[in-house]
Amino acid sequence: MSFLIKNANIVNENKIFRANVYVEGEYIKTISENEILVSSSTKSIDATGQYLLPGLIDDQVHFREPGLTHKADIYTEAKAAVAGGITSFMEMPNTVPNTLTQELLEQKYQRAAETSLANFSFYMGVSNDNIKEVLKTNPANVCGVKVFMGSSTGNMLVDKKQVLEALFSECKLLIATHCEDEHTIRENFQQFKMQYGDAIPLSAHPLIRSTDACYKSSAFAVELATKYNSRLHILHISTEKELSLFRNDVPSSQKNITAEACIHHLWFSDEDYEKKGNFIKWNPAIKTKNDREAILNGVLNGTIDVIATDHAPHTKEEKEQPSLKAPSGGPLVQHALVALLELYHQQKISLEKVVEKTAHTPSEIFKIENRGYIREGFFADLVLVNLQDPWQVNKSNILYKCAWSPFEGNTFHSKITHTFVNGHLAYEKGYFNESQKGKRLLFKR
Repeated sequence: MSFLIKNANIVNENKIFRANVYVEGEYIKTISENEILVSSSTKSIDATGQYLLPGLIDDQVHFREPGLTHKADIYTEAKAAVAGGITSFMEMPNTVPNTLTQELLEQKYQRAAETSLANFSFYMGVSNDNIKEVLKTNPANVCGVKVFMGSSTGNMLVDKKQVLEALFSECKLLIATHCEDEHTIRENFQQFKMQYGDAIPLSAHPLIRSTDACYKSSAFAVELATKYNSRLHILHISTEKELSLFRNDVPSSQKNITAEACIHHLWFSDEDYEKKGNFIKWNPAIKTKNDREAILNGVLNGTIDVIATDHAPHTKEEKEQPSLKAPSGGPLVQHALVALLELYHQQKISLEKVVEKTAHTPSEIFKIENRGYIREGFFADLVLVNLQDPWQVNKSNILYKCAWSPFEGNTFHSKITHTFVNGHLAYEKGYFNESQKGKRLLFKR
């Protein structure tokens, strides 16, 4: 099918300009400020007053399939992502079983091909004893390998220095890391345990999973990557101190060491624990207002390269347990873009910067083929937004399988009206067209 998107304000490559976009099949065929002549069978969408963005590329999600599908699954979360303007995602290996073999990895790709409305890629997981299997990973069709340098599900904490040395010296793929020093966390926990017993308050969470724990682990990862000239991408930076580890004097595409910020670390602070409780409990923890503002500044000045979600749902019942038992993580893919657009309304970030950090730069640093930009010949992964259509997040419009959001009760001033995935109009004003599925991402490596 073909589409003509007329009179859109296109946000692309650090410019905003009014133009028409003709989509033919899976691709963007023509971008023109002049009238585009099309056949009568072409569906026309009048985008006057609206903004057309490249589809977001989320480099960190946890869709919980296989093994944890009472929380979420690829089908439900990919739909929520598409409704939120995310057209491509990269999913993490801490499912059950952990994605530690090539066979298990390919099973996830096969499942996504059957069920995912969005485009997809999956990380190969690293453990203390699967390095040979990791090195078999194909860089042309797998986004990267994921290392938990902090506790996680199952056998995924990599805490042996010789294993990390082997990985960083031998792996040619992008290495994505969760950096929190486990020894520091355990020491901090014991101190609070002595003080509070089993009644450690949630306010201690960012003190247990502390700034020092994050910095020590991130610094070690940077040290290894520098030593072996590895391609390192550190996920969910949560502290001001960590920013000193990264460069901002060269474009992201030229860096060998890159960093990611997540929506929750740009939106919440430790002052919100009293109201939101376990529903904003994440690892790494949400920390101070100063950390939040420094991370946003790092996004703006180029120290941080990518904005992602770390979408990691749990059931409401799991989250309502006492703070020590409640798992870390929460759902974000449906509300990430509108949250960033709210920061735009607050004059904290430009539309051009939102697009750069959520589409252009992920495409560049992961070397994704023909995505992340509004360009002729690229896949038509597109999002149309109305910046002046307020709505409130409530249970009736939440699409996550877990059926809750940390943004419940928030009013956002922007609304996503249309999402195209590979030229397929997958979402339009609250309705889905699931007749086509997303594609496996490919990489120019």
